[in-house]
Amino acid sequence: MSGAVVPKHPPVATARYGEGKFHMTEVRSDGQLEDMSVGELVKFATGSVSQLVKSEIELAKLELKDDAKRAALGSTLFAVAGVTAAIVLIMLSIAAAFGLITLGIWNWAAFLIVAGAYLLLGGILVGIGLLRMKKMSGVSRTRRTVKEDIAMLRRGGDEERPAITE
Repeated sequence: MSGAVVPKHPPVATARYGEGKFHMTEVRSDGQLEDMSVGELVKFATGSVSQLVKSEIELAKLELKDDAKRAALGSTLFAVAGVTAAIVLIMLSIAAAFGLITLGIWNWAAFLIVAGAYLLLGGILVGIGLLRMKKMSGVSRTRRTVKEDIAMLRRGGDEERPAITE
């Protein structure tokens, strides 16, 4: 049947056995029927899977590119918000110092009290940060499982054989 023209439709394949070989008849995109051996089918399937993987990777790249643009814009807005918050904090600090001055505290003492309050707040935040950092375990579980996986691969999956040494 090779070379017969058929109406155009999505590729269809039918199997047949002949001449001691297993063959598959495929309708090509141009409407031609084509006999394919098992080896050719494997080659065709491998190429199709390869093309599918490439297409999926390309789609992922496009999606990640859009996400990266959104993330960059979001990060920029967060940075602007942080700068604005820092300016507001400075203004409120000056206002607090002048408020202490109106209560009758010397100028230098009022500004020193506000600075001391910020030093105390900073020290507390550093202490909390250090405590949280000490609780971090890193990737110890991942490191352990990767070592186990490598050891299993070196043994070839057979638990009774000893591991290959480097």
